[in-house]
Amino acid sequence: MGIRSESTVTPTLNPLVLIVEDDLSTRLLYREYLQHDGFRTVDAHNGHQALEKARSLRPNAVLTDLAVPGMDGFEFCRALRDSPATREIPILAVTGHSEYLDDPDRFAQAGIAHVLIKPCAPDIIAYELRRLLGDARATLIS
Repeated sequence: MGIRSESTVTPTLNPLVLIVEDDLSTRLLYREYLQHDGFRTVDAHNGHQALEKARSLRPNAVLTDLAVPGMDGFEFCRALRDSPATREIPILAVTGHSEYLDDPDRFAQAGIAHVLIKPCAPDIIAYELRRLLGDARATLIS
């Protein structure tokens, strides 16, 4: 079973996703795939930079690694939730640390809507972002 996420929205209406990832190659992979899938993107390589960009740009969604320098992903997500301007932004977290899944309350307290374990395919990330945004174009294919 695969995932199809069609991109037929006009460019000015495409959702803006803030990608928070300290690993440059992973950040570039996410950016390239999401842009190809019709998203607009902006990047941040640490939690402080991400918070500044989220506050100034108000993205439609956030894709964040949980192990980023400066301010970890959990702190960053809690800071988003503490601000009225950013508290409603849906957050998709990715992590290579599967042990984080042992504490689901930690995700809820940080306001994280969904978590994927790395490595995860970019089409799964695009699908989950569209789903979190309530996009009817997020469909599963078999």
